Amino acid sequence: MAAHMSHCRSWGRVQRFGIAVYRKYSSGSRYPNISLSAPLPGIPKPVFASVDGHEQCETKITTLENGLKVASQNKFGQFCTVGILVNSGSRHETKYPSGIAHFLEKLAFSSTAQYGSKDEILLTLEKHGGICDCQTSRDTTMYAVSAEVKGLDTVVSLLSDAVLQPRLLDEEIEMTRMAVRFELEDLNMRPDPEPLLTEMIHAAAYRGNTVGLPRFCPVDNVEKIDKKLLHTYLRSYYCPERMVLAGVGIEHEQLVSCARKYLLDVKPVWGASTPTNVDLSVAQYTGGIVRMDKDMSDVSLGPTPIPELTHIMIGLESCSFLEEDFIPFAVLNMMMGGGGSFSAGGPGKGMFTRLYLNVLNRHHWMYNATSYHHSYEDSGLLCIHASADPRQVREMVEIITREFIQMAGTAGEMELARAKTQLKSMLMMNLESRPVIFEDVGRQVLATGKRKLPHELCDLISNITASDIKRVTTKMLRSKPAVAALGDLTEMPSYEHIQAALSSKDGRLPRMYRLFR
Repeated sequence: MAAHMSHCRSWGRVQRFGIAVYRKYSSGSRYPNISLSAPLPGIPKPVFASVDGHEQCETKITTLENGLKVASQNKFGQFCTVGILVNSGSRHETKYPSGIAHFLEKLAFSSTAQYGSKDEILLTLEKHGGICDCQTSRDTTMYAVSAEVKGLDTVVSLLSDAVLQPRLLDEEIEMTRMAVRFELEDLNMRPDPEPLLTEMIHAAAYRGNTVGLPRFCPVDNVEKIDKKLLHTYLRSYYCPERMVLAGVGIEHEQLVSCARKYLLDVKPVWGASTPTNVDLSVAQYTGGIVRMDKDMSDVSLGPTPIPELTHIMIGLESCSFLEEDFIPFAVLNMMMGGGGSFSAGGPGKGMFTRLYLNVLNRHHWMYNATSYHHSYEDSGLLCIHASADPRQVREMVEIITREFIQMAGTAGEMELARAKTQLKSMLMMNLESRPVIFEDVGRQVLATGKRKLPHELCDLISNITASDIKRVTTKMLRSKPAVAALGDLTEMPSYEHIQAALSSKDGRLPRMYRLFR
């Protein structure tokens, strides 16, 4: 109690002191013409971190003699994110059994020429407060480390070793086989079917080529992938001209000198690279349907099980991220928005997007309606995922096809402005995170050799008009649909009927007349 009283007394003293000072200044006796915009007399001039125009914002890029690109973005702070991005993913596995990229993701940061085990790598990073991760997508493999700036030399040395000198021991490959099998089981059991549906829609849209090849290793191939096969693949794709060393939060010259030291004249463990074997196939959009009849009744056990649902994803070809139409498609995707029926929140969460207003708010039996946009260097896919009770699948499909047709109408001034603002705010908020900036820098430099800065992208978004949206939608609706269907598909309309609905004026499915139901 006494301590509390003394605290109150000292707080009161501070308050009184503050009031006294304020009165002294406000009376005008000492500083009659004081202004908040002018510095106070007698106080030393503050020293700010200097940012000269856009110089500090620009991404600096240097290409080394062996073709490796080094890209960096300055960002203040004691931590940095550095990584190697390789132009290699599941789309490059045409000549190989599918699943090599998936295996390499799981094998990343295992034992190398310099480090005896994964634990040694983690302990080395721990000294610099660091963590490491590897992620593969359909077109890129990304090895990344976040650590203190002081440990940059160690980090680049470790990355070089992990990417170019992995031992790929038999026991590591066997452990990876177990991890891959577990992940495949988990993929089929998890309540959220979105990863599985994304696999299926890509397989339907690009049947048997490039981005349509499976991202996850098929069960039949788990035993086929061995060290020899991995080395053959790595020899073709892990060459300097297909790599970018990207860093955020470090000086460019420092990163370049580390790259010269550890990545310039390093001979990989698999020998000299043979980039002549690289698959340069361009994605061929085919359209089509992939169905998976599956009992979804036992997906979620527990006191409040998720009801049995059927999931449908319908997609149409959009465009590559290298084309100018990519920005209008990004705005269109944001305008469609959507989400789950349990999502709550205000305008910032997309409650005013079309799939909320026209679908979820009007049809209480719809559990999900979400728009997705997947874009690659040579093609793209805009799709809508919807979920409902198996008995209402036909009606659900018609609601989605109608939404696709209505995209070609003129967008309202308010909804277009809202979608553009939301896209810009999402872009800027995501780019506050250092690992996201790293991925953005790396991916853009890997794909185009340069980087568009956030303010340039925001200007492009601001310039999008309703006629741009109408133009890209009209073009998109000419493509054949890609359909993925998962669950109880008894009431599922045929692919021809879905195609007919997307070619009609109102998006309605052809009427079916049955004598017996």
